Amino acid sequence: MYHLMYSPLKTNIYAPICIFLFVCTTATTSIAFNVTTLTFEESYSPLFSTFNIKRSPNDKTVNLLLNRFSGSGIISSDYYNYGFFSASIKMPSEHTAGIVVAFYTSNVDTFERNHDELDIEFLGNTKGKPWRFQTNMYGNGSVSRGREERYRMWFDPTIDSHRYSILWTPRNIIFYVDEIPIREVIRNKEMKGDYPSKPMSVYATIWDASSWATNGGQEKVDYKYQPFIAEFTDLVLEGCIVDPTDQLLSSNCTDSISALIGKEYSTITSDGRKSMKWFREKYMYYSYCYDNLRYPIPPPECIILPSERDLFKDSGRLRERMKFHGGIHHRRRHGRNGRNSRRRSKGVAVV
Repeated sequence: MYHLMYSPLKTNIYAPICIFLFVCTTATTSIAFNVTTLTFEESYSPLFSTFNIKRSPNDKTVNLLLNRFSGSGIISSDYYNYGFFSASIKMPSEHTAGIVVAFYTSNVDTFERNHDELDIEFLGNTKGKPWRFQTNMYGNGSVSRGREERYRMWFDPTIDSHRYSILWTPRNIIFYVDEIPIREVIRNKEMKGDYPSKPMSVYATIWDASSWATNGGQEKVDYKYQPFIAEFTDLVLEGCIVDPTDQLLSSNCTDSISALIGKEYSTITSDGRKSMKWFREKYMYYSYCYDNLRYPIPPPECIILPSERDLFKDSGRLRERMKFHGGIHHRRRHGRNGRNSRRRSKGVAVV
């Protein structure tokens, strides 16, 4: 059993200037989650391009490589009916425009037409600019109703590993960065099938997304900097392992789901709420909940907060340019751009 402790805020050019001590303290203090880490052999299998997957001698770290031949990816060895999925990730360095590193859950290879998905996607950067990333949620094949939020990093993710986590329960979904909750989706009965509810696998990938990932596709992957390496360690997969075709999932996993809901990471504390407010008001630059052009009536799970609402235009983008390193980039189109290439059955990635 490992108690993982991270300090989310690094002292570098990414760090905000702390004007109010209280705000900075609550926003940068994390309480370690009590989780068990796994080796690669215990948790994952190659998804595609085995030749670009490098495992450490102790099997606790795996490097995923992107070069001009291919990207690479891994998939959890099991399906999970709800769970807590986490990894410490160190991003590729140098010029990483056009590269996407993804840590996500999906069941597209079992439920092709009505799949569920929860995403954390890191969208690369041009050298000297802060990294950007997004979270997303799909339920029951609702890819036309994506629920994207986009953010800037408050630290340089290429210097050290940072922990990224997805909590998924029948009640709520929480995305974490270094034990700081950055987004919560509370299940609403009006969401119906849009709330992910079928068993999912956990994936990690690196791939070439030159067509959209950086500056709307204006910045491409520059392979003179290859190989691009994403390092994954502290692998955590906690949940009820299931056969996705089993019709008695809820009864089989009742005790496991109750235990999951009782974990410390399944409920956001008052300090966690303050940290989440700090992050979202300072580093979120697009939210579908405030995109009135796309959703004239906000989706039912959206909780409209005046402190957030005042920051955004009707397009869901910030009213003003970011306070550091330039302006707002175009939001990704709804097309999945290569997502199907990551299916377990294909074995080859389109890059």
